[in-house]
Amino acid sequence: MDPTWSAMFPLLYEGAKITIQVTVLAGIVALIVSAAAGLGRVSGYALVRGVSRVYVDFFRASSLLVLMFWIYFALPFAGIELNKMVTAVLAIGLNYGAYGSEIVRSSILAVPSGQYEASVALNLTPLQRMWRIIIPQAIARMLPPFGNLLIELLKSTSLVYFITLSDLTYEAMILRNNYLSWTPQIFVLLLVIYFAFSACITITIRLLERKFAAWR
Repeated sequence: MDPTWSAMFPLLYEGAKITIQVTVLAGIVALIVSAAAGLGRVSGYALVRGVSRVYVDFFRASSLLVLMFWIYFALPFAGIELNKMVTAVLAIGLNYGAYGSEIVRSSILAVPSGQYEASVALNLTPLQRMWRIIIPQAIARMLPPFGNLLIELLKSTSLVYFITLSDLTYEAMILRNNYLSWTPQIFVLLLVIYFAFSACITITIRLLERKFAAWR
């Protein structure tokens, strides 16, 4: 049986809403964790640097899919049961936050040493130096790699299919099972939708880059 477009779009629309929701929430978690761990990596306190390093090394070495399975299927045995959405957001956010922390760390270290020296000469406190001088310049350097990271994060949301969260990929597989002869068209449409979402991220990052370039 061949589907009609009116039969396909409601399912894909519902899946797209879940994909966007997971991407936005996981992106927020990843950005927060990236900032915390990245700042921790350049902290003057050895304990903070050590904890940040352990987090980064562990989650960068972990498989995202296995991490998702562990949170969703293993944690309930310890009495901690999370729903599918929370599982997806935590797993993706923590995993990509580890990669993002390296972007934050390297961007801070890339700020010219003259800026540090000038802020010291102005008698700014370490906190003032970081937030008024270093961070604004580092953000401009972070934007392009963070744009790439967010696109990778978006594409990784397709893995939530494996914990049966009804995202775009999940709905596309349902359509594919129901309308086998339309498999090529369904997956081409899926690719186009993911491309459109990625393009939105790219455009947003480029606008932010122009804004920060003008500020500089």
